[in-house]
Amino acid sequence: MTETAFIYHPECDLHQPGPAHPEHPARVQAIMRHLKNIGLTDKLLMEQVADRASYNDVLRVHHPKHIDQVDRLKPEHGCIQVEGDTWVSPGSLDAIYLAAGAGVMAAKDIMAGYYKRAFCCVRPPGHHAEVDRVMGFCFFNNIAVAAQLLRHEYGLNKVAILDFDVHHGNGTASIFQNIPDVLFCSSFQSPHYPERFTHLDKPNMVFTRLPAGSDSHTVKRVWLDDWLPALEKHQPEIILICAGFDAHTADPMADLGWHSEDYYWLTRQIVEFAEKHCDGRIISMLEGGYHLQALSVCVEKHLLALSDLPYDWKPD
Repeated sequence: MTETAFIYHPECDLHQPGPAHPEHPARVQAIMRHLKNIGLTDKLLMEQVADRASYNDVLRVHHPKHIDQVDRLKPEHGCIQVEGDTWVSPGSLDAIYLAAGAGVMAAKDIMAGYYKRAFCCVRPPGHHAEVDRVMGFCFFNNIAVAAQLLRHEYGLNKVAILDFDVHHGNGTASIFQNIPDVLFCSSFQSPHYPERFTHLDKPNMVFTRLPAGSDSHTVKRVWLDDWLPALEKHQPEIILICAGFDAHTADPMADLGWHSEDYYWLTRQIVEFAEKHCDGRIISMLEGGYHLQALSVCVEKHLLALSDLPYDWKPD
């Protein structure tokens, strides 16, 4: 069994884009409640409370004007619309910096040898945020902030980011498209939101487009045909995961047919590769997933796989 750090912060709940908004505090609350009810948090996980990302952490990824614009998002009450379906509330700014800071904490602790793997159960998500653009519920690109810290502060020459959210990680693609040391692999429903940066023809950009209705059989194709060959060629020193669970068949935000066992299987493949090539080092960050029960179970199975435990694990 490998102990997996579970990084969260209760103040992520302060980001409240409105009761009808799909990216609401109940997402993380449901995950936390489920993990506690099944005994996972008590028996397995190393709980860590996230620190805030610093200005310099974020500056490695985002334009100063973008950071300044985000810093100004401080409504005194209610919600304000920032872009499309992206809204903020009075407590959002703290949550934004804590979500980015969770990945920073994981990167620092893993490089210090405190643990090998971490799951950051934070919100708002990040993979749609571009260098100078808020979009798709995302403000700062959390996974990119962690990746750039690893490259610039720890000198990692090869980093891989794997994104199995049902939506394409356009922000991550835009940030790393001209940085060949970072491999970005993304599977996503297509055509579907956001349809940005999906046609980059670069060796470090590996995109797997999945038509609506794609089921569990596509998961193995994603890994065996696209991601594994790219990883073997890239030889990363650490793997980062954009862990969106909205490709699940019950999720209301898309039209794929994945199941919890698919997330377990795919995570196990990533873990086995990391053990052989990356000293087992993995940072996973929550992205999408909007059906609360499905999201909670999928996170459970993802954590079991990260921790070298069987799919049907039960506490003693």
